[in-house]
Amino acid sequence: MLNTFKFALLAGVLFTLAPQAYAETPADTLVIAKTIDDIISLDPAEAYEFMGIEVIANTYDRIMRFEPTDITKLVPGMAESYTASADGKTFTFKMRAGQKFASGNPVTAADAVFSLQRVVKLDKTPAFLVGQLGWTKDNVESMVKLVDDATFTITIGEDYSPSLVLALLSSVVGSVVDKKVAMEHEASGDMGNAWLKTNSAGSGAYNLKSWKASESVSLEANANYRGGVAKLKRVIIKHIAEPAAQRLLIEKGDVDIARDMQPDQIAGIAGNKDITVSTIPQAALYYVAMNLKTAEFQNPKVRQALHYLIDYEGMANSFLKGKVKVHQAFWPSGFWASLDDNQYKYDPVKAKAMLAEAGIKDGIEFTLDTPNKAPFSTIAQAVQDSMAKGGVKVTLVPGEEKAVLTKYRARGHQMLIENWGPDYMDPHTNADTFARNTDNSDAPKSKPLAWRNSWDIPELSKRTDAAVRERDADKRKQMYLDLQKDVMDQGPIMIMFQDTVQLATRANIKGYVMGSSSDVVYYNLTTK
Repeated sequence: MLNTFKFALLAGVLFTLAPQAYAETPADTLVIAKTIDDIISLDPAEAYEFMGIEVIANTYDRIMRFEPTDITKLVPGMAESYTASADGKTFTFKMRAGQKFASGNPVTAADAVFSLQRVVKLDKTPAFLVGQLGWTKDNVESMVKLVDDATFTITIGEDYSPSLVLALLSSVVGSVVDKKVAMEHEASGDMGNAWLKTNSAGSGAYNLKSWKASESVSLEANANYRGGVAKLKRVIIKHIAEPAAQRLLIEKGDVDIARDMQPDQIAGIAGNKDITVSTIPQAALYYVAMNLKTAEFQNPKVRQALHYLIDYEGMANSFLKGKVKVHQAFWPSGFWASLDDNQYKYDPVKAKAMLAEAGIKDGIEFTLDTPNKAPFSTIAQAVQDSMAKGGVKVTLVPGEEKAVLTKYRARGHQMLIENWGPDYMDPHTNADTFARNTDNSDAPKSKPLAWRNSWDIPELSKRTDAAVRERDADKRKQMYLDLQKDVMDQGPIMIMFQDTVQLATRANIKGYVMGSSSDVVYYNLTTK
């Protein structure tokens, strides 16, 4: 449909597994074991974490989206159609007729306008996604306008490709919120934000019944969903942090799906006819970040040296085997404009020499923040060990993921291990965070990964801005390839791996949809 998307999306996986009769979970309920401690909010104007976005993808419909029945193609979602003006600056959307929210309220264009304006006015973490269209608190009411009950327009202040604009509306901020319900729960002008952190007001396949932090998420089928009532009445997602515990639960039939088992647990269930394992390439990247507020990291040669103190292949071929593949550029492999150039290899001798050239001859010491769950904790231990062989002492600082993220967003770390997935399927989404930082002050409007690591890059930011405005596809692709190479060579973020999920399901489960990102994981077609 759109040139930008021709090669952009990894093939999603729609699992169809042979039914059997011995699952022990309720017949009308899907029970999933997964780590969910990254959830901070379930308001689509605020959520910006993997699991929060996944829950929202199932509780809210979006203006543009990848439908559960075909997650390879971007199409209108709650909108029925759209047109773009000749100059590519104004888009007109027509809403589908007859849609209802879970509350029973009719879906109108006013709800879509409210939802987009709300993202900008609340100015929470994901607001930058539409903020790059030139929308601000002061102008958004003139840029996102209601025409009639079925029609609204958006105007962009930048000369961007239409495909990028549509992609942004398929991200979490394109979720349409029931205006009436949200405003009924408004407190102190928050447009319902406090209430929507733990409740839903959408028109997705499910309603949020409860979220208990670091414990569980419970969903119930929405009878008004435009795609038809979900096959299973309920979905319960249990926070099970230990992969070994997930294995035990799925072997006993206490859960239907285990999402976070590591290679050793996967190997342990080989040959179990009650369980099927499927491998799904993901768009998420694992990386080690270096905060340039730490003086030593300000030297590019030190940053380069540390690249050679990570045993990429050693980890990928041992405890991470089947879980990841080595990838060192900021745009994932298999997507349009990705750079498949893994130039760094583990070489402590070379690293020591480079550190000596940088004036560090007697060793060096840093702290490394890491989520205290698999695979982060084992990756962190391996990085600690491999860096020690190059004279770099690393002290691990484990913590619950939301605490690690909070510290990261305040630039409070020295080194840190995290992962990152795209917000929409265009290379600009990752370039905008890895290769752009236009305000390195302590209180900027947006906080991309480059900012979180105090990397002040005015020239690279200009090149990122130029790439997103380039209309020639071949030229634009080369610009992103060049950006990836320069970030790899110069940046404070050492990308190590691209994620691969090894999904374990009970053999009576079929129809579970899992694509390459949190935005395209759908529960509503699952049967048992």
